[in-house]
Amino acid sequence: MAGLQHTVLFDLHQSLGAKMVPFAGYEMPVQYPAGVLKEHQHTRAAAGLFDVSHMGQILLRGPDVAAALEALVPVDLQGLPEGRQRYAMFTDESGGVLDDLMVANRGDHLFLVVNAARKAADLAHLRESLPESIQIEPLADRALIALQGPQAELALARLLPGVLEMRFMDVATLDWEGGAVWVSRSGYTGEDGFEVSLPEAAAVGFARALLAMEEVAPVGLGARDSLRLEAGLCLYGHDIDTTTSPVEAGLTWAIQKVRRKGGAREGGFPGAERILRELSDGAARQRVGLIPEGRAPMREGVELFDQEKGGDPVGRITSGGFAPSLEHPVAMGYLPKALCATGSRVYGELRGRRLPVTVAALPFRPANYRK
Repeated sequence: MAGLQHTVLFDLHQSLGAKMVPFAGYEMPVQYPAGVLKEHQHTRAAAGLFDVSHMGQILLRGPDVAAALEALVPVDLQGLPEGRQRYAMFTDESGGVLDDLMVANRGDHLFLVVNAARKAADLAHLRESLPESIQIEPLADRALIALQGPQAELALARLLPGVLEMRFMDVATLDWEGGAVWVSRSGYTGEDGFEVSLPEAAAVGFARALLAMEEVAPVGLGARDSLRLEAGLCLYGHDIDTTTSPVEAGLTWAIQKVRRKGGAREGGFPGAERILRELSDGAARQRVGLIPEGRAPMREGVELFDQEKGGDPVGRITSGGFAPSLEHPVAMGYLPKALCATGSRVYGELRGRRLPVTVAALPFRPANYRK
């Protein structure tokens, strides 16, 4: 793993017996001795701690900063209240997705969290696209820790009592041992939970304080993926990329009325012509949930057919695996609009055999966010 970067929690992962793997240029824990299944189940039942310090953290400051960033995303940022955050996506001129990200309004500036594999490209995109009046500050000295699960609030409130007042998608600056930490009530598991940005110097102590609690266990990338798959959440580079539009990906909930046709700030973002057309008329294909028959998971790249024998592929699986909470395999992929109705049957080609797959509603498991 020569040449890979380490987060500030790397030594802690090793001391906990983590199996480390390359991921987005970093050496990251894929699982701990408990194993992926138990880590997944613990997060669903109690609270799982994730190191997500490899993600990109960026501050934007300047006059009309929300309006400036809004020109790059199909999302209402000018209407985002202080102390709240919103899911967004950078789009390109063809209507594809360059990256998805979180944007928080922290009063006099915006705080962005972007995907690890895209943070250099996203920084370049911001520098090229935003006016010179906007200050762009990548944060290289902050860790990012996620605490997810139904007991996340109980655990985190012992260190940060202020989280008790937060609701889903709130952001706040709270104090821990005399230092400021930035907290959002959000995550990537479908569970209630929090993401905490804090100085690297404080990160190990903070993580150890959480792990000392009975409710909290360390969780790696393996369970993070199965949790987000059950929650029907997209992974950039797999379920969304420059070949998929937000409408095809089923992300229309993230595009507010003010940015749509007839809205006060209609369009004005890259790819608006295609995206607004698809919002009005529908897209030719759609991301759907898929449940393979039997116990064998169908993973990314499996081709989908509309008949058991013969014919060309009509779609492809973009994410797939076993869902521990449901005790059967699940997947997501793209199909033509005519095949997207819940209950429709298609076939996935696995090891030369076409096996039945049923189209299912997303998410596979209802979310437990604290509204």
